[in-house]
Formats: sequence, C-alpha cells, structure tokens
Amino acid sequence: MNFESLKAQVITILSDANSERDIKLKNLCQFLSDTVDYYNWVGFYFANHENKTLHLGPYVGAETDHTVIPFGKGICGQVAESNANFVVPDVAAQDNYIACSFTVKSEIVVPLFVKGINIGQIDIDSHVIDPFTNADERFLEFVNEQVSKLF
Repeated sequence: MNFESLKAQVITILSDANSERDIKLKNLCQFLSDTVDYYNWVGFYFANHENKTLHLGPYVGAETDHTVIPFGKGICGQVAESNANFVVPDVAAQDNYIACSFTVKSEIVVPLFVKGINIGQIDIDSHVIDPFTNADERFLEFVNEQVSKLF
C-alpha cells in the first residue's frame, strides 16, 4: 500500500468547509475503510479524562457494543494510559483484549494528541492476521496530526 498517495485525500476530506467535525471524521473513516483493503473497522474513541473513559465517536464497520471503554481496559484503554501506538498482530494472543467480533484478527490503535494531550485515538480492526506495518503506523500518525487540527 502506498500511503503517500492517500495523504492529499485525507487533507481534502478534513478541509471540507461545508461539513461539521463528526461528518469529516465519518467521511475519513469511510475513505480509509474503502481504500485500504485490510482496514475492516475504522473509528475514533475520545477521552473523558475526568471519568477515565473512552467514548466511541464516528466509525465505519460492524456495530459495536463497546461505546464506553475504561482507561486500561482492552487495547484502546491501554493506549489511553500509555500514550503510545499499539499494534496487535493477532488478537487471540493478547490477554487484555476486548473481543468485538470473531472476525477481528488484528488491531492497530494510534493516539490522537491535541496540544500534547491524548484526547483519543484512531482504532482499526482487520480480518487479517498481522497486516499492519511500520508504514501503517506512520500513516495513521499523519492522519491524527491532520485530525488534531479540527480541535
């Protein structure tokens, strides 16, 4: 996958002056899901630091019961505490994993920072074991850098 070729479209989606932030984020999720064949669920979680919980934002993919996740629980909750990317090549091998669907085989979560504060994350599930590379991480960091400009 040539992620460089996708960057301009990410900027275009997030620059749409006629759309509200959540619409831009939903359109971004749809674009990523449609463009990268192993991005099967793409969504954002946003932090409530007072309650130490993550709350599901715009997403594309199968419905999930995990609309609120406590910090520390699951991959997303761990990223809320660690402030670091988390790539899970095989979710079956992960102890602190919250199963969303039996079809999910791997996951990548990249934190979203605004003014140095982790306000949430982009979360991507794949139906493929171990598809995520360093290039995915760098691209999703770019995506979140662009998303942070909306806040």
